[in-house]
Amino acid sequence: MTALLQARNLSRHFRLRRETLLGRAPLLHAVDGVDLTIHAGEALGLVGESGCGKSTLARLLARLLDPTGGQLFLHGNEISRESVSRFARSDRRRAIQMVFQDPTESLNPLLTVFQSIADPAGRLLGPLSRPALRQRVEEAAATVNLPPELLDRYPHQLSGGQKARVGIARALVVEPQLLVLDEPTSALDVSVQATVLQLLDRLRRDRGIALLFVSHDLNVVRLLCQRIAVMYLGQIVETGAAADIYRAPAQPYTRALLSAIPSLRPRGAERIKLDGEPQSPVNPCATRCRFAGRCFMEQPLCTQAAPELRALPGGRQVRCHYAG
Repeated sequence: MTALLQARNLSRHFRLRRETLLGRAPLLHAVDGVDLTIHAGEALGLVGESGCGKSTLARLLARLLDPTGGQLFLHGNEISRESVSRFARSDRRRAIQMVFQDPTESLNPLLTVFQSIADPAGRLLGPLSRPALRQRVEEAAATVNLPPELLDRYPHQLSGGQKARVGIARALVVEPQLLVLDEPTSALDVSVQATVLQLLDRLRRDRGIALLFVSHDLNVVRLLCQRIAVMYLGQIVETGAAADIYRAPAQPYTRALLSAIPSLRPRGAERIKLDGEPQSPVNPCATRCRFAGRCFMEQPLCTQAAPELRALPGGRQVRCHYAG
C-alpha cells in the first residue's frame, strides 16, 4: 500500500505552568515518540483510554498543532518544519482535513450551513465565481445526503446527525486525501452513528479517501477500520490489522482493553482487571515500561528498560518485552 502520511518519532510536550522547587515547570508528555503510517485509501482506527493522547496526536497529524520533536511526511515530503500558520496557507492544507468531536461547538452559530461549508473552499481553492462555489458546496452537501433546503439554515435548526454531516461536508468540499476524525460519532445516538459510519465507509471506497478514526469505542472502530493503532500514555503500544488484533491482541494493555467489552471478549473468557494506578505523563521515567505497575505480565525487566515498538509476524507491531 502507498504511504500517504508518515509520522517518525513525533512528540508533543506541554510545559505546565506551575513551578517546582528548582524553578522550572515540568513537562507533560502528551505524545511521545510516535511512529505511524497512514496508507492511501485505508481506514485506520486510533484507540485508547481517555487522556492517552489520541486527540493531541490527531491534531498533530492534521497539522493543527506544532510538534515538539519528530517529523511528519506527506507523500514523502516533510511538512513538520513549517509552522501551523504557514501550513494553513499552503496548497498542502487541503490534503488533510479534520472533522471535530462536537459538531455543535465546531460550527459557527452565526453562519448558515452554506457559509460553513463554503468557508474552507474560499480559503484553500483560490478565487471561485459564485456559481462555481455554489456548485461545489451543493455537491459536498449531496455527498453526505444533506437536502438542499438545509443549506440556508443555521446550526441550531439542525439535528445532531445533520450537524455531523455538515462537519464532514465542510471537510470534503476541498477534496482532501485524508480525513482526521476525532470521536465524530460519540455525541450521536446509535441509529445516527450507523448512518455516519456507512457514509464514511462509502467515501473511503468510492473516493479513495483515507480515514484516521479516533475513538474510545472499540465496537464502532471494528465496523469501519481495516487497521488499528492502540495508544497508552502518549505512545503507540500496538498496531496491526483490525481482524488480527480483535482476534488475538498481543500487547497486555490491548488485551485488557478488549476484555473490558463483553461483545469482544471470547466466550468463557474473564475480564482482565488492571491493578495499580497509571503512571503520570508528567516527566515520565525513560527507563521503564509505561504500563509497568498495572501489567499482569510484568517482569523485572519492565521496570529496568523501556520497550521499543518492534515488529511481529503478519505486519503487526507491539511495544512489549514479552508479547508475541
